[in-house]
Amino acid sequence: MPWSNQSGGGPWGQRGGSGGGKSPWGSGGQQGNGAPPDLEDILRRGQDRLKDFMPGGSIGGGKGLLVLILGAIIIWLLTGIYTVRPNEVGINMRLGRFTGASGEGLNYNWPYPIGRVIKPNVTEQQRIEVGYRSTPSGQGRARDILEESLMLTGDENIIDIDFDVVWQVNPARPQDFVFNLQNPEGTIKSVGESAMREVIGRRKIQNVLTTEQASVAQEVRQIMQTTLDAYGAGVLVNVVQLQAAQPPAEVRQAFFDVNAAQQDAVRVQNEAETFASRVVPEARGDAARTVQQAEAYREQAVADATGQASRFSQIYEAYKLAPAVSRERMFLETMERVMNGVDKVIIDQNGQGIVPYLPLTQLPRPPQPQGQGAATGQQGATR
Repeated sequence: MPWSNQSGGGPWGQRGGSGGGKSPWGSGGQQGNGAPPDLEDILRRGQDRLKDFMPGGSIGGGKGLLVLILGAIIIWLLTGIYTVRPNEVGINMRLGRFTGASGEGLNYNWPYPIGRVIKPNVTEQQRIEVGYRSTPSGQGRARDILEESLMLTGDENIIDIDFDVVWQVNPARPQDFVFNLQNPEGTIKSVGESAMREVIGRRKIQNVLTTEQASVAQEVRQIMQTTLDAYGAGVLVNVVQLQAAQPPAEVRQAFFDVNAAQQDAVRVQNEAETFASRVVPEARGDAARTVQQAEAYREQAVADATGQASRFSQIYEAYKLAPAVSRERMFLETMERVMNGVDKVIIDQNGQGIVPYLPLTQLPRPPQPQGQGAATGQQGATR
């Protein structure tokens, strides 16, 4: 050793002396004012303890040096023991080369500088904001990042979209995340912004503002996952959530007015369709009823005409058999229909005057019950 504890007190002189006996870290030994011992005192005590373990009480010689080397090697090897927590995966490297992944618990790898272990967190859900930055408390927006949020739609309109990307390290491929990504957040943000611009560029602004926000988020997530898998990023994109989708501030009020007018147009159209759905069936029912009545009248008229023609044919056949009798019968039937119900005076055709006429309907009749007589009298009065 370069110094001895016998007399010299190290390269800085005698211990406990004055002046030159002080070390560059202060006076030797424990001071009365409670100051800590100096470095020289600590080294001396370590040497004394090491001598107790050395054969012969000296650290000189081959055996002592071998024991020191072996002890140092053992201590160095023991530093390769490491613990992996349940939310981590151990990435083992040997001489800078990936050798495998280890699960939770106590594991071993070659110690530094031969081996190295990286333990990424594979369960933590991390969030990246695109188009805006939230306040430190996480409540509300601190500012908008227009260069990230302004996008061009398929119908050549500009829309302002803010969204979040929730991601985590892929537990099945943590080595890809460790070795292939130098700036994970920057890469994921760029991929998310590119995917959102691609999806928005295929849609009309009105659809994005109203009905297609959920489908936009789902399609962006799928494109991001496909792109990051192609990069070998070792990242799982769990959720893409739209925080705001609205026109730029300069034309926002005009878009709101157009949207209100379109909603009014839809409302009026729905009311018209409701009215039509009520009136059209009624009109169709009336038309069907009129057609059915016309068809019934046609059937009745055809049936009456057919019956009259058949009757005329039968009369004609009977007339051909006995013309005189048929004419007489037809005359009597016609007169019966014409003269029925009127007052009649019969005059003799040969000039003998009025022929006595006996009104048979006015002859006395036998008495009838009270009710029937009253009904008969009422009927006669009516006549």
